[in-house]
Amino acid sequence: MRALLNRILPEHQQYFTIKQLPNKGEDYFILSSKNGKIVIGGNNANSMAVGLNHYLRYYCNVSIGWFVDDKYEMPDKLPAIEGEVCIKARCKDRFFLNYCTYGYTMPWWKWREWEHFIDWMALQGVNMPLSITGQESVWYRVWSKLGLSDEEIRNYFTGPAHLPWHRMNNIDYWQGGVPMSWLESQEVLQKQIVARERELNMRPVLPAFAGHVPQELKRIYPNAKMDKLACWAGFSAPYSPTLLDTSDPLYSKIQKLFIEEQTALYGTDHIYGLDVFNEMEPPSWEPEYLARISQQVYESLRKADKNAEWLQMSWLFYHKRKQWTSERIEAYLKGAPLSKQILLDYYCDRAEVWRMTDKFYGAPYIWCYLGNFGGNTNLAGDLRDIHDKVEASLKDGGVNLIGLGSTLEGFDCSPFKFEYLFEKAWDMPQHQDSDKWICHLADRHLGYKDERAHKAWLLLHNKVYNFVGHTTQATVANARPSMAKRLERTKNRILNRYDNSVLIEAIALLLECESSKEVYAYDLVNLVRQMLGNLYNDLFIEYKAAMEQCDRSRMSALETKMMAIHTDLEELLSSRTDFLMGKWISDARAFGANEAEKLYYEQNARCLLTTWGEGDAELNDYANRMWAGLTAGYYGKRWQMFFDAVNDAFDAGEKFDEVQQKALRNRLTAFEESWWRNCLGDYDSTPKGNPLEIVKRLYLKYKNGI
Repeated sequence: MRALLNRILPEHQQYFTIKQLPNKGEDYFILSSKNGKIVIGGNNANSMAVGLNHYLRYYCNVSIGWFVDDKYEMPDKLPAIEGEVCIKARCKDRFFLNYCTYGYTMPWWKWREWEHFIDWMALQGVNMPLSITGQESVWYRVWSKLGLSDEEIRNYFTGPAHLPWHRMNNIDYWQGGVPMSWLESQEVLQKQIVARERELNMRPVLPAFAGHVPQELKRIYPNAKMDKLACWAGFSAPYSPTLLDTSDPLYSKIQKLFIEEQTALYGTDHIYGLDVFNEMEPPSWEPEYLARISQQVYESLRKADKNAEWLQMSWLFYHKRKQWTSERIEAYLKGAPLSKQILLDYYCDRAEVWRMTDKFYGAPYIWCYLGNFGGNTNLAGDLRDIHDKVEASLKDGGVNLIGLGSTLEGFDCSPFKFEYLFEKAWDMPQHQDSDKWICHLADRHLGYKDERAHKAWLLLHNKVYNFVGHTTQATVANARPSMAKRLERTKNRILNRYDNSVLIEAIALLLECESSKEVYAYDLVNLVRQMLGNLYNDLFIEYKAAMEQCDRSRMSALETKMMAIHTDLEELLSSRTDFLMGKWISDARAFGANEAEKLYYEQNARCLLTTWGEGDAELNDYANRMWAGLTAGYYGKRWQMFFDAVNDAFDAGEKFDEVQQKALRNRLTAFEESWWRNCLGDYDSTPKGNPLEIVKRLYLKYKNGI
């Protein structure tokens, strides 16, 4: 805890006294003032870290961000604490992260980013983080021992940003050929990650073998029972995974090899994340088959580690909810000892699976808030909904509800929703009234109390952040252009759930305030990028109407305005490091030892955030971001291609019909693939301009609409 304090507050650590308190069977912390110092006591370092965060938030008006470059300022004099504050945890386990986060946010992180982020998790009280970095190094050892060649193994792995979906048994070989230096660097990094997490009283969730094998293994074990699975998410057959049946003797052998190798490298806390059928069709839906699979999976874990606990996502039950009937879920879960399982109720903001399964039939489970898909840029997340569902679950969810957690897919959103969620894991009065909580958030982000900021954030809380996040949620400006009823991969994008005037009013109120805090500037840039995106939605609706009326003059005027928004967004987003595509690319290239490797990493980084995979596959635009370098250089280019195609059709005296739309789609697909394969556009990785000045200018330009 002293080391964490030194990292977080190096200039203030001498003003704190740290005390380890007796272990009473539950997590708790105590805060007080004594002899001019702030006293933080707790049963362990994790509880003490939550105590420190509580003091920073509610006494110092300080928010610690999750990114290492997020800046925060302490008050000149540390506020004293009246009396003694004692707060206990409401639940034993606090889980964080999603397999996808390792692709959408973390693939290019090094220890500098991870060290700060682990501290951030400790401040939130996270004590069960998903820790899946560096597993390819383990698999390399396992597959080598089983007779595969170096080339076969490294080609079997996907590119780094796509590894989460390789790890979840979804795709193989896509952008394979990952350099050996990548595996080695990730092994070193994982050793640092799990060591620090354990220092802070976390139990890292490590991976285990779910049956996913290289198809080349058939050459060595021709009689092994392996199935080539159906293609996932629109990928073609060469990239579909191969699954080894759990009944095959080779299954337990591989499980034991993997656990032994992993434990030798990274140690173990005996919790293993293992998902057999994530977004996949089981070979059979018969309950007896499903029960047999789970029994054999657990037995393989137990033989490798007698203390093993099996953690798995309940996402599969929601994702294929028509097929996963109550009978099948019950058979699958009860195939293994319920007490040795932990279920992550993965997407409780949309559907609480514990309510659909008789509380998972008694298996321990963790209530999870997802909140963000793909790292999409969006203002979504309802604190009242979180409050109501968590309180109801803690009351009615049964004794097997052991924790709260979050399973967000990406970090391109404000962290306050997740801060709120993790506060609910503790017996703090602040989170019981979300209006008061949001007003205190305004104080933290501004650095002082101001009724105008309160009014702004209450508007956002009550009228903007009042719906659940969903997949591919962004504005039309990010979307692949189309005249279809719904733009491709843009479900509900153009259906604003609030009037843009609400957002404009909130921005105006915040601009009346003044603050030097970085988080204040972040908030304003974040809100203005959404404001301009919403305006773009409205303009596109007008553009479609003008097309139907063949009003060329109106179409031309609207085209000019829409393309101007791309330009203005580019300038706005270029002012902050956290909104730069150039930084994402630069961080990826930094892993390359030579130009060929740098190009490999850059292509992989570009691909994930654009086409995702093969050019016109299902996941195109899934991970869209409103970032500088994408907004003008990618999204803007696509929209200009669209406008040019429409104008060409009208110039020829024709309507923009299905044939022309199909031709445009082909051109867009070719452009998109060329953009990441040929690395089109030269992007800066450093911010340019003053964000507050740009915000003020764009607010004045667009506050009355267009």
